[in-house]
Amino acid sequence: MHQQDSTPNGTPTDRGRRGFLSAAALAATSLVAVSGAASQASAAPSATGARGPAGRRNPVTASVTQTGRRRLGSLKVSSIGLGTQTMPGNLYGPVTSRKDMVTLIRTAVDQGVTFFDTAEAYGPWESERIVGEALRPVRDDVVIASKFGWDINPDTGARNGLNSRPEHIRRAVDGMLKRLRTDHIDLLYQHRVDPTVPIEDVADTVKDLVAQGKVLHWGLSEPGLGTVRRAHAILPLTAIQNEYSTLWRGPEQDVLPLCEELGIGFVCWAPLGMGFTTGAMSPYFRFTADDRRPVFPRNSQDNLAANMPLVQLLQEWAVRKGATPAQIDLAWLLAQKPWIVPIPSTTRLSHLLENIGAEEVRFTPAELQELNTAVAAITIHGDRLPPEALAMTGVEAPPR
Repeated sequence: MHQQDSTPNGTPTDRGRRGFLSAAALAATSLVAVSGAASQASAAPSATGARGPAGRRNPVTASVTQTGRRRLGSLKVSSIGLGTQTMPGNLYGPVTSRKDMVTLIRTAVDQGVTFFDTAEAYGPWESERIVGEALRPVRDDVVIASKFGWDINPDTGARNGLNSRPEHIRRAVDGMLKRLRTDHIDLLYQHRVDPTVPIEDVADTVKDLVAQGKVLHWGLSEPGLGTVRRAHAILPLTAIQNEYSTLWRGPEQDVLPLCEELGIGFVCWAPLGMGFTTGAMSPYFRFTADDRRPVFPRNSQDNLAANMPLVQLLQEWAVRKGATPAQIDLAWLLAQKPWIVPIPSTTRLSHLLENIGAEEVRFTPAELQELNTAVAAITIHGDRLPPEALAMTGVEAPPR
């Protein structure tokens, strides 16, 4: 049903692990130099963010290159993608610069990442513009995913609820193509199910866009199960995108079995729990004024404290496997199914290298069973989303 191109789970190579650790250490001390070298290279006709003069590999990034590939339906992508939601700088706080975000994406390409996720709502629009500028030189070598579904005021950028009416979808896609500097979108998602528009109308509209060559594949984000079946019957879905990590395992109950039944790939957003499973957050962590994460109930001080046993577990496994907690969480996701692809978002080179280094972490069947059992035994406190956002997940589209 699904084809896997990545290496099966087994024993990690010492070369890959040492390569990540040395590269991450260098990245922490040499980020400015790498950014400068990549910025100079950005004017070249190809993405060369990780290369120096005469095409030589930069020593900071040369040791960490992602080689694993996976299938989302018929779409082949890198086993770990790159989310770009944080790159406009209005989610977790400001970023260094827009130029640095372009450089980071181009460096990701040089490190073997082929799957890039964005949406018109991120910024809004700015994330797509960054992705479009960064990937234009290598457009034919990468997979770009974006999302429609919000009614966004063109003057203020304010969201006015959901809108998946056919005429709005067509306008949204035309805007995406301009911002992404491309003539097609590889994977187009409905960002959230519109409770006022039959999913058959949405699928028929996307089907027309596919016939026009503007869209190659499509998917749904956080949909209801019945809506998935109805959409898939009109135009086969390539991927479902839901939150999934050791911190939030909700998809395991119904969504993943449905994906396996229908041959649909699964893409994990927030695969690191918005930073929690990396160990960066604790009850003593203080969010900045422009960080939006405090509105998420599980990020209250009490819930952060109550959920620390998960961080401790990941830290223990990180020591055991010679990795980092973030790599353990990502490797755990990769080990669940061969058609699962996480898309961690980052704005830092060191985190990019750390994340793609997760493909070097392997679990034996016994280790995976042990880790699954330990994760399942931990109770997570606090809802994953604010009430108004949570109400938009698992929604069923109305009948036609």
